[in-house]
Amino acid sequence: MTLQQQPPFLWPMVPYKSIIRGGLQPGKVVTVQGIIKSQAESFELNLHHKFGIAFHFNPRFDQNVVVRNTFENGKWGDVEERSGSMPFKRGEQILVTIFCSRDHYKVFVNGEETHTYKHRFTKLEEIDVLDVGGDIQLAFVQP
Repeated sequence: MTLQQQPPFLWPMVPYKSIIRGGLQPGKVVTVQGIIKSQAESFELNLHHKFGIAFHFNPRFDQNVVVRNTFENGKWGDVEERSGSMPFKRGEQILVTIFCSRDHYKVFVNGEETHTYKHRFTKLEEIDVLDVGGDIQLAFVQP
């Protein structure tokens, strides 16, 4: 059964927010599956802690880039990472897997590693919320 064949009333609504039970730890995997909207401008996956966003993953279609950053103390990090490929296309199904290692996140899109992001917020166990927003229709989320 493809995503289009699944009843949309069963799909998680966007914006989406979920608790990551026990917080992150090395070896933890977060999975997001869905369809990028055909007129998408951007979408975002955020891993939150109590006071900010440890990992912001933001594909931007108008700029053809995936932005990664951290939000702490009321402001975005000075260095916004933009290197790497743009593995997303409007209207396509996606499977994004974020693997948390001791030192960084590894992001896989449709099974292929596309980005890494070194931890700037290192208290992994305090990262306990996943949120998804923007121009994506979710089919499955495993925080």
